[in-house]
Amino acid sequence: MNPLDSKLPRRSICALLPALLTACSGVDLLNATVATDTYSRTEGLAYGAHARQRLDVYRPNGVASDAPLVVFFYGGSWSSGERGDYRFVGEALASRGIVTVIADYRLSPEFRYPAFVQDSARAVRWAFDHAAEHGAHPARIFVMGHSAGAYNAAMVALDSRWLAVEGLNPSRLAGWIGLAGPYDFLPIVDAKTRIAFNWPATPADSQPLSHASRASPPALLLAPVQDSAVNSQRSTVGMAQRLKAHGVRVESALFDSVGHLTLLAAMASVLRGRAPVLERVTAFVQSVPSARAIG
Repeated sequence: MNPLDSKLPRRSICALLPALLTACSGVDLLNATVATDTYSRTEGLAYGAHARQRLDVYRPNGVASDAPLVVFFYGGSWSSGERGDYRFVGEALASRGIVTVIADYRLSPEFRYPAFVQDSARAVRWAFDHAAEHGAHPARIFVMGHSAGAYNAAMVALDSRWLAVEGLNPSRLAGWIGLAGPYDFLPIVDAKTRIAFNWPATPADSQPLSHASRASPPALLLAPVQDSAVNSQRSTVGMAQRLKAHGVRVESALFDSVGHLTLLAAMASVLRGRAPVLERVTAFVQSVPSARAIG
């Protein structure tokens, strides 16, 4: 059941949400509209010693084993975010039979690049180690993110340095999913991003686009046509073209009905009509074969 259904007409909720999404109340409202009977949630599991190295697992009700698993990283300019704010993402994916891990990671300005990428890789290591405990198959693990979180997912999937530290290789991933991700953004203009990446001492190899290769996992890349935060043509279209040039399986789409924030919010049931984000993610996860390698 959706708790707000009895308080506000669904049409009113849909009208209010886009305007409120920049505030905490908007996220609270989104989360209040999602179902509570599609999943079980295990909260606050540690994947490292730091207080920010914690994650929640959303296990679809009825799943026994061999389900796909998505590790999701949220955005926030690498300087803000809480895993609990993304229950609507965990529920949406779980409602489609996908075990979902939503991970916190260390943030700027206390921590700078590559701390958040290292944490993302460590969270993926945790997912491989514990997938079977939560009904998922370790050969069906995907990384996914929105905005800054899509950057984290891209770096884990494309730049082998980070998973190598965890004894893994990107070939172990079934695929990766980027929503409105920044994959090519030098020189850095945004003030928060400058701090997170120590601009102007930002290494050129911090850009995901430079790591696209024939060995890259399959990708699904979605973004709005008009994005106030990330250049969709440069990042999403550019990444799709680069991966395709290397012969990698890529699905991509730009939507004119959503913006930077509402692209992700469209996964929630009350905004799902804005863009087929959940449908595209679900279809991609279900269509990609298991990971190609064991090493």
